[in-house]
Amino acid sequence: MSRLFVYPVKSARGIALEEARLTDRGFEHDRRFLITDRRGAFLTQRELPALALLGVAVAGDALCLSAPGMPPITAPLRPRSGAPRQVRIWGATCDALALGDELAGWLGAYLGVACELVYMPESSIRPVSPTYAHAGERVGFADAYPFLLTTEESVAELAGRLAEPAPMNRFRPNIVVRGAAPYAEDGWRAMTIGGVPFHVAKPSERCIVLTVDQVTGRKGKEPLATLAGYRKKGGKVLFGQYLLHRGDGVVRVGDALTLLAVS
Repeated sequence: MSRLFVYPVKSARGIALEEARLTDRGFEHDRRFLITDRRGAFLTQRELPALALLGVAVAGDALCLSAPGMPPITAPLRPRSGAPRQVRIWGATCDALALGDELAGWLGAYLGVACELVYMPESSIRPVSPTYAHAGERVGFADAYPFLLTTEESVAELAGRLAEPAPMNRFRPNIVVRGAAPYAEDGWRAMTIGGVPFHVAKPSERCIVLTVDQVTGRKGKEPLATLAGYRKKGGKVLFGQYLLHRGDGVVRVGDALTLLAVS
């Protein structure tokens, strides 16, 4: 395994890690925060590509946010209180805690929309789709599954088809693997990483977020247009694999991925 990432605020910038602790919802801190509109509907780079420039860092017990033209601001990393909210993410409704007017005003000033920052407390349960879950797995505010895996070789193969290569940050993975043939991950079904069991839930269906430059926040057509020419199945563009895990532990950059089942 060559790289690890978490995204504490859904659709904001990620954080590269050397090691990550596993929890029942995925990596610790991954997508426990969400930006919603005032009706509780989730907001992402699909509607607001400027979220690509929303910087996130963890410092002790604080979540630190930064954005162009804005002073930095912090929030508790594990909020214990907040106004109760019911928020909507895809087909799910989840309990959350709103983190106050100061953060809401800061985000609204940057994004140009009325919004607020919410947190998923331990008491809030969002199950993984029973179509793919094995034993009641749950997830935070990720689109649907706790982990997204990509490989360096698949990204490099795609880059060879593009006028301007798309860097890894376009794909927003949690786990990056090096040493496989391009798209070998399409056939992976079960594995261990650092001794922790994982299994593949399904391929990742890619959307227009892939077209947002994560450095400039500008939206284009690539690499989604090129991928659609050779990675479309059933009307969906597929790239990367969603994973589920069992058990606790810590995974580290450099850990071996050992395949247990392939198709």
